[in-house]
Amino acid sequence: MRIDWWTLGLQTVNVLVLIWILSRFLFRPLAAMIEARRAAATKQLDEANAARAAAEAERQKAQQEAADIAATRADALKRAAEDAEAAKRSSLAAAREETDRLRAAAAADIARDRQQAAADASNRASRLALDIAARLLSRLPEEARVAGFLDGIVTGLADLPAPVRATLGADGAPIRLKAPRALTPEEIATCRARLTEALGRPIDIAPVVEPDLIAGLEIDMPHAAVRNSLRADLDRIAAGLMEPAP
Repeated sequence: MRIDWWTLGLQTVNVLVLIWILSRFLFRPLAAMIEARRAAATKQLDEANAARAAAEAERQKAQQEAADIAATRADALKRAAEDAEAAKRSSLAAAREETDRLRAAAAADIARDRQQAAADASNRASRLALDIAARLLSRLPEEARVAGFLDGIVTGLADLPAPVRATLGADGAPIRLKAPRALTPEEIATCRARLTEALGRPIDIAPVVEPDLIAGLEIDMPHAAVRNSLRADLDRIAAGLMEPAP
Protein backbone atom coordinates (compact mmCIF):
# COMPACT_ATOMS: atom_id res chain seq x y z
CA MET A 1 0.00 0.00 0.00
CA ARG A 2 1.34 3.31 -1.06
CA ILE A 3 0.62 6.40 1.01
CA ASP A 4 0.13 9.67 -0.79
CA TRP A 5 1.46 12.13 1.68
CA TRP A 6 0.26 15.11 -0.28
CA THR A 7 -3.26 13.85 -0.25
CA LEU A 8 -3.00 13.03 3.44
CA GLY A 9 -1.60 16.46 4.16
CA LEU A 10 -4.35 18.18 2.18
CA GLN A 11 -7.00 16.15 3.94
CA THR A 12 -5.43 16.98 7.26
CA VAL A 13 -5.46 20.64 6.36
CA ASN A 14 -9.09 20.32 5.26
CA VAL A 15 -9.95 18.72 8.61
CA LEU A 16 -8.18 21.41 10.55
CA VAL A 17 -9.88 24.11 8.51
CA LEU A 18 -13.23 22.43 9.05
CA ILE A 19 -12.56 22.17 12.79
CA TRP A 20 -11.62 25.86 12.92
CA ILE A 21 -14.69 26.85 10.93
CA LEU A 22 -16.92 24.74 13.16
CA SER A 23 -15.33 26.07 16.32
CA ARG A 24 -15.49 29.61 14.99
CA PHE A 25 -18.99 29.69 13.64
CA LEU A 26 -20.77 26.84 15.43
CA PHE A 27 -19.21 25.69 18.68
CA ARG A 28 -18.37 29.14 20.12
CA PRO A 29 -21.81 30.69 19.48
CA LEU A 30 -23.43 27.55 20.77
CA ALA A 31 -21.20 27.57 23.87
CA ALA A 32 -21.92 31.27 24.37
CA MET A 33 -25.60 30.62 24.05
CA ILE A 34 -25.40 27.73 26.49
CA GLU A 35 -23.36 29.86 28.89
CA ALA A 36 -25.88 32.72 28.57
CA ARG A 37 -28.70 30.28 29.19
CA ARG A 38 -26.82 28.84 32.16
CA ALA A 39 -26.13 32.35 33.54
CA ALA A 40 -29.77 33.35 33.09
CA ALA A 41 -30.92 30.15 34.76
CA THR A 42 -28.44 30.70 37.61
CA LYS A 43 -29.62 34.28 37.99
CA GLN A 44 -33.26 33.20 38.02
CA LEU A 45 -32.43 30.47 40.51
CA ASP A 46 -30.58 32.96 42.71
CA GLU A 47 -33.50 35.40 42.46
CA ALA A 48 -35.92 32.60 43.30
CA ASN A 49 -33.79 31.58 46.28
CA ALA A 50 -33.60 35.21 47.41
CA ALA A 51 -37.35 35.60 47.02
CA ARG A 52 -37.91 32.34 48.90
CA ALA A 53 -35.56 33.51 51.66
CA ALA A 54 -37.32 36.89 51.81
CA ALA A 55 -40.68 35.14 51.92
CA GLU A 56 -39.44 32.86 54.70
CA ALA A 57 -38.13 35.87 56.61
CA GLU A 58 -41.44 37.64 56.19
CA ARG A 59 -43.27 34.51 57.31
CA GLN A 60 -41.09 34.21 60.37
CA LYS A 61 -41.51 37.91 61.05
CA ALA A 62 -45.29 37.57 60.71
CA GLN A 63 -45.23 34.55 63.03
CA GLN A 64 -43.16 36.48 65.56
CA GLU A 65 -45.48 39.49 65.35
CA ALA A 66 -48.50 37.21 65.74
CA ALA A 67 -46.83 35.58 68.76
CA ASP A 68 -46.03 39.01 70.22
CA ILE A 69 -49.61 40.17 69.64
CA ALA A 70 -50.94 37.00 71.26
CA ALA A 71 -48.61 37.44 74.23
CA THR A 72 -49.56 41.10 74.57
CA ARG A 73 -53.24 40.19 74.36
CA ALA A 74 -52.78 37.45 76.94
CA ASP A 75 -50.95 39.88 79.26
CA ALA A 76 -53.66 42.52 78.75
CA LEU A 77 -56.37 39.96 79.47
CA LYS A 78 -54.48 38.78 82.55
CA ARG A 79 -54.03 42.34 83.83
CA ALA A 80 -57.68 43.11 83.10
CA ALA A 81 -58.73 39.99 84.99
CA GLU A 82 -56.44 40.91 87.91
CA ASP A 83 -57.76 44.49 87.92
CA ALA A 84 -61.34 43.23 87.80
CA GLU A 85 -60.66 40.82 90.65
CA ALA A 86 -58.99 43.58 92.69
CA ALA A 87 -61.91 45.92 91.99
CA LYS A 88 -64.32 43.17 92.96
CA ARG A 89 -62.49 42.53 96.23
CA SER A 90 -62.34 46.27 96.92
CA SER A 91 -66.04 46.65 96.19
CA LEU A 92 -66.89 43.68 98.40
CA ALA A 93 -64.70 45.03 101.20
CA ALA A 94 -66.31 48.48 100.88
CA ALA A 95 -69.76 46.88 100.82
CA ARG A 96 -68.93 44.84 103.93
CA GLU A 97 -67.60 47.93 105.70
CA GLU A 98 -70.70 49.90 104.76
CA THR A 99 -72.92 47.01 105.87
CA ASP A 100 -71.06 46.75 109.17
CA ARG A 101 -71.30 50.51 109.63
CA LEU A 102 -75.02 50.53 108.89
CA ARG A 103 -75.53 47.51 111.15
CA ALA A 104 -73.59 49.17 113.96
CA ALA A 105 -75.46 52.45 113.43
CA ALA A 106 -78.80 50.59 113.43
CA ALA A 107 -77.80 48.71 116.59
CA ALA A 108 -76.75 51.97 118.21
CA ASP A 109 -80.02 53.62 117.17
CA ILE A 110 -82.01 50.66 118.51
CA ALA A 111 -80.08 50.68 121.79
CA ARG A 112 -80.48 54.46 122.04
CA ASP A 113 -84.21 54.21 121.28
CA ARG A 114 -84.60 51.44 123.84
CA GLN A 115 -82.65 53.43 126.40
CA GLN A 116 -84.68 56.54 125.63
CA ALA A 117 -87.93 54.56 125.80
CA ALA A 118 -86.86 53.07 129.14
CA ALA A 119 -85.85 56.51 130.39
CA ASP A 120 -89.16 58.00 129.21
CA ALA A 121 -91.08 55.18 130.87
CA SER A 122 -89.04 55.65 134.05
CA ASN A 123 -89.61 59.40 133.94
CA ARG A 124 -93.34 58.96 133.44
CA ALA A 125 -93.46 56.48 136.28
CA SER A 126 -91.43 58.83 138.45
CA ARG A 127 -93.66 61.81 137.65
CA LEU A 128 -96.75 59.72 138.31
CA ALA A 129 -95.35 58.53 141.64
CA LEU A 130 -94.42 62.10 142.56
CA ASP A 131 -97.85 63.38 141.59
CA ILE A 132 -99.46 60.68 143.72
CA ALA A 133 -97.15 61.50 146.63
CA ALA A 134 -97.87 65.19 146.24
CA ARG A 135 -101.63 64.61 146.29
CA LEU A 136 -101.38 62.40 149.33
CA LEU A 137 -99.13 64.83 151.20
CA SER A 138 -101.37 67.74 150.33
CA ARG A 139 -103.96 66.18 152.66
CA LEU A 140 -101.83 66.85 155.70
CA PRO A 141 -103.43 69.00 158.41
CA GLU A 142 -103.03 72.69 157.74
CA GLU A 143 -100.95 73.22 160.89
CA ALA A 144 -98.58 70.37 160.02
CA ARG A 145 -97.98 71.81 156.55
CA VAL A 146 -96.15 74.74 158.17
CA ALA A 147 -95.21 74.14 161.81
CA GLY A 148 -93.45 70.86 161.18
CA PHE A 149 -90.97 72.49 158.80
CA LEU A 150 -89.96 75.57 160.78
CA ASP A 151 -87.12 73.81 162.61
CA GLY A 152 -85.53 72.80 159.30
CA ILE A 153 -85.64 76.39 158.04
CA VAL A 154 -83.98 77.62 161.25
CA THR A 155 -81.28 74.96 160.96
CA GLY A 156 -80.66 75.78 157.30
CA LEU A 157 -80.46 79.47 158.11
CA ALA A 158 -77.91 78.80 160.85
CA ASP A 159 -75.78 76.78 158.38
CA LEU A 160 -75.41 79.72 156.00
CA PRO A 161 -72.04 81.52 156.02
CA ALA A 162 -71.91 84.48 158.36
CA PRO A 163 -71.49 87.08 155.55
CA VAL A 164 -74.59 85.72 153.86
CA ARG A 165 -76.60 85.72 157.09
CA ALA A 166 -75.55 89.33 157.64
CA THR A 167 -77.30 90.36 154.40
CA LEU A 168 -80.63 88.81 155.41
CA GLY A 169 -83.06 91.44 156.69
CA ALA A 170 -80.34 94.10 156.58
CA ASP A 171 -81.46 97.74 156.49
CA GLY A 172 -84.97 96.72 157.55
CA ALA A 173 -85.67 94.76 154.33
CA PRO A 174 -88.12 91.96 155.14
CA ILE A 175 -87.15 88.34 154.51
CA ARG A 176 -89.30 86.62 151.86
CA LEU A 177 -90.77 83.51 153.47
CA LYS A 178 -92.65 81.20 151.13
CA ALA A 179 -95.45 79.01 152.51
CA PRO A 180 -97.96 76.63 150.85
CA ARG A 181 -100.85 78.72 152.19
CA ALA A 182 -101.53 82.00 153.89
CA LEU A 183 -99.97 82.08 157.35
CA THR A 184 -102.03 82.93 160.40
CA PRO A 185 -100.95 85.88 162.56
CA GLU A 186 -99.76 83.43 165.21
CA GLU A 187 -97.67 81.51 162.63
CA ILE A 188 -96.19 84.78 161.34
CA ALA A 189 -95.22 85.79 164.86
CA THR A 190 -93.69 82.38 165.57
CA CYS A 191 -91.69 82.39 162.33
CA ARG A 192 -90.47 85.97 162.99
CA ALA A 193 -89.37 85.05 166.50
CA ARG A 194 -87.53 81.89 165.43
CA LEU A 195 -85.75 83.62 162.54
CA THR A 196 -84.81 86.58 164.81
CA GLU A 197 -83.34 84.10 167.26
CA ALA A 198 -81.41 82.29 164.50
CA LEU A 199 -79.93 85.54 163.10
CA GLY A 200 -79.33 87.16 166.51
CA ARG A 201 -81.03 90.44 165.56
CA PRO A 202 -84.57 91.67 164.95
CA ILE A 203 -85.88 91.03 161.44
CA ASP A 204 -89.16 91.32 159.62
CA ILE A 205 -90.67 88.75 157.28
CA ALA A 206 -92.81 89.01 154.16
CA PRO A 207 -94.94 85.86 153.79
CA VAL A 208 -95.49 84.71 150.18
CA VAL A 209 -98.09 82.05 149.32
CA GLU A 210 -96.62 79.29 147.09
CA PRO A 211 -99.13 76.38 146.75
CA ASP A 212 -96.61 74.28 144.79
CA LEU A 213 -94.63 73.81 148.01
CA ILE A 214 -97.42 71.42 149.17
CA ALA A 215 -95.99 71.59 152.68
CA GLY A 216 -93.03 73.38 154.24
CA LEU A 217 -91.28 76.75 154.18
CA GLU A 218 -88.64 78.38 151.99
CA ILE A 219 -86.56 81.54 152.32
CA ASP A 220 -85.99 83.21 148.97
CA MET A 221 -83.66 86.22 148.97
CA PRO A 222 -81.29 87.65 146.29
CA HIS A 223 -78.19 86.37 148.13
CA ALA A 224 -79.55 83.30 149.91
CA ALA A 225 -82.10 80.51 149.59
CA VAL A 226 -83.10 77.96 152.20
CA ARG A 227 -85.55 75.25 151.17
CA ASN A 228 -87.34 72.91 153.53
CA SER A 229 -90.51 71.82 151.78
CA LEU A 230 -92.09 68.72 150.34
CA ARG A 231 -91.80 70.27 146.88
CA ALA A 232 -88.05 70.59 147.31
CA ASP A 233 -87.81 67.02 148.60
CA LEU A 234 -89.90 65.73 145.70
CA ASP A 235 -87.77 67.67 143.22
CA ARG A 236 -84.61 66.09 144.63
CA ILE A 237 -86.19 62.63 144.50
CA ALA A 238 -87.37 63.23 140.92
CA ALA A 239 -83.91 64.40 139.88
CA GLY A 240 -82.42 61.24 141.36
CA LEU A 241 -84.98 58.98 139.69
CA MET A 242 -84.64 60.66 136.30
CA GLU A 243 -80.88 60.69 136.37
CA PRO A 244 -79.58 58.29 133.66
CA ALA A 245 -77.98 55.09 134.82
CA PRO A 246 -74.16 55.05 134.57
